[in-house]
Amino acid sequence: MMGIGFPELMIILVIIMIIFGAGKLPEIGSAFGRSIKNFKTSMKEAEEGDQPAVEGAATEGGEATAELGEGGEELSKEEQEKIAREKLQAELAERDKERDAEAAAFTASLPKKGTYDFAKDQEDQKKKKEKA
Repeated sequence: MMGIGFPELMIILVIIMIIFGAGKLPEIGSAFGRSIKNFKTSMKEAEEGDQPAVEGAATEGGEATAELGEGGEELSKEEQEKIAREKLQAELAERDKERDAEAAAFTASLPKKGTYDFAKDQEDQKKKKEKA
């Protein structure tokens, strides 16, 4: 079984000192420490951001609310998640439709294959410059 002991760590440290120099080691260490700290804080923020979605939405007073179904009955977490997924899928489908419409409009504005005339394009550009 391979383990990194004290002698191996010393060899690695000596190699790092040779490559970067003794003056750069404090800078490298502080940059490494800052990156670890930023990673930890971003992970905590991500976990805090996920908690309301998992635990359910809270009202301004801090009380958790339960969604009600069509008949007025309280929905389980699975049903609430299913409804949230369906809403998200509907939003994404709408965005896809909008993006497809924009792409189709852009494609329609392009000249057809074999219809581009360089001389005509040059004349059109000259006319635009003369008007301006």
